[in-house]
This record gives sequence, structure tokens and C-alpha cells, in this order.
Amino acid sequence: MRFVRYQRGNEPPAYGWLFEDRIGMIEGSPFGDYRRLEADLELVRVRLLAPVTPGKIIAVGRNYADHAREHGAEVPELPLIFLKPPSSVIGPEDAILLPPQSQQVEHEAELAVVIGRAGRWIHPDNAADYILGYTAANDVTARDLQRLDGQWTRSKSFDTFCPLGPWIETELDPADVMISCRVDGELRQMASTREMVFSVAQLVAFISSIMTLNPGDLILTGTPAGVGPLLPGNVVEVEIEGVGILRNSVIAAAGRTPEVKR
Repeated sequence: MRFVRYQRGNEPPAYGWLFEDRIGMIEGSPFGDYRRLEADLELVRVRLLAPVTPGKIIAVGRNYADHAREHGAEVPELPLIFLKPPSSVIGPEDAILLPPQSQQVEHEAELAVVIGRAGRWIHPDNAADYILGYTAANDVTARDLQRLDGQWTRSKSFDTFCPLGPWIETELDPADVMISCRVDGELRQMASTREMVFSVAQLVAFISSIMTLNPGDLILTGTPAGVGPLLPGNVVEVEIEGVGILRNSVIAAAGRTPEVKR
């Protein structure tokens, strides 16, 4: 099943389910009890939103060996995790804003895991029981600030730096699906999830040994090699086989770098 989060006109955002090119309303929530209503709303008549409003976003660095090598970094012995703020989330067709503080913003196409129920100390064999489904994500990164700071919070946290969508796919087997990224139609990234250093189940187990995973939380599972720059006017597409295409435009944000005194 595909769950969408959408808005029609000025109505409040709502969850629905997708059947071909039509949406059916959901009474309740995909993260609890719900009832599906008839799919009678044309997809073209609504605005798709980010399919989830996460409480926390746990991202994984260097989870593809080729990506680690392209940055001259070692593959970690344990998952290398960091957090992105929920305020960085945008939906399909929303614009990625290039902040004035950075001169090198890059795309990172990723498979995102959507947690469906709360869990702590989850065994890898039971990880699927805690997953609602999967969506596409773009872990947008200010690469120059990442190198400058030495840690990743600032470079990963700007508003609009976590596009998600277009929906949550509940029937995906994440063991071997293709991830690709195109910028203005040019293929930049392509790899299979079978190349991940740590599998989805291993990531769920490891992260839940540190923190409780709650319904709606996201795990961004890492990006393959081929990351590259985003410039004003670009259109970036992240495609996850079996899920769909997440498309966003890129524009320069207004503003200036604030002065910070020591």
C-alpha cells in the first residue's frame, strides 16, 4: 500500500492511500488504527506533502563503501549516525533553498525508513515488525561547512535540507532496490541497497539500542557514490525503485550570513 499526506486547497493536511492516480481518505492514522475510504479524489487535484512529520530524523553516514572512498574516508566499523532536525523537511515539488553561508551544497539520494511503532532494543530479526514502510529522501548537505566544522550538524540542518516523498510504500523489500539521482536529467548517482555496509535491519537494531524509535521517526540509510553540486535553477530527482520519484527545484535563499562575535 502507498500512504500519502496531502492538502486540498486550504483544507488541513490529511493522510490518504493511493490507488493508481486516485487518493482515498483515511479515517485515523497510518501509525495507529485507521479505515480506508473509497479512492475517489484525483491525484492532480491535491498538493502532495512530505509523507510524514517525523519526531526525529536519524541519518547514517558512509554506509556505502564507494561513497566513503570518494571522500577519502574509512568505512566505519559501526554505523555512523547523526541527526537532522524535523524543520529541515520539505515535500515533493517544494524548493531546496541554497543558504548564503555555503558555496557548495550537494545532493545525497537515500532510502528512508519510516518507523511504524515504538521500539527499543529491537533485534534485527524483528526489525520489519517496527517499520511502516519506505520513502525517498535527499540528505542535502553543505559540503564546505561539513569540512570546515568537522562535525555535521550545521551542514545537514538548514531548512529545506531534507526533501521526502512522494509517499510511503509499505510493500517494499529493501534488500536490493536501485537508488538513483538525476540533476536536470543527468544521472549522478545509481546503486543498489545491496551495497549498503549495514542493512536496514542492522540499522534499526543499532539505533534502537541507543534511543527509542517512535512512530513517524525516520532513518536515512546513507547515500551511494556520485554526490555533486546543486545550483540555482536545477531540478533534482531522487528515485527509489519500487517507491517513486522525489522531485525538487533548487533556488538561492535570500539573506546574508549573520555576524557572530567571539
